[in-house]
Amino acid sequence: MTFFESDIVRKEMTEIAELQQEVLGRVFNFERLPPEEQRRHVDIMEQLLEKQRVMYTRMSLSDDPEALAMKEEILKGCEVMGLPPNMDLNTFFSGMTRMLDQLRAQIKS
Repeated sequence: MTFFESDIVRKEMTEIAELQQEVLGRVFNFERLPPEEQRRHVDIMEQLLEKQRVMYTRMSLSDDPEALAMKEEILKGCEVMGLPPNMDLNTFFSGMTRMLDQLRAQIKS
């Protein structure tokens, strides 16, 4: 069985896609959302980030060629978005977690 044929991986990939859709559906209206909804949105972004971190780690630990190819595509995509080449994505994930904590702290009660 390949990496992407695993039931666990397929379930996680589906959940990541669903969370991405939910985040995208609200991201442009974030400032207009009531504080409770803003906190919920940040919580969803945090869930998404953690699932992405776990999936990236799984890909990194896999010896499946498809998983390693996907990891390389992710790294290339990060470079296109302006991240430094060969950046450790765990550092990126940690930075994003700090950013979400800061965003959560700025939400008015």
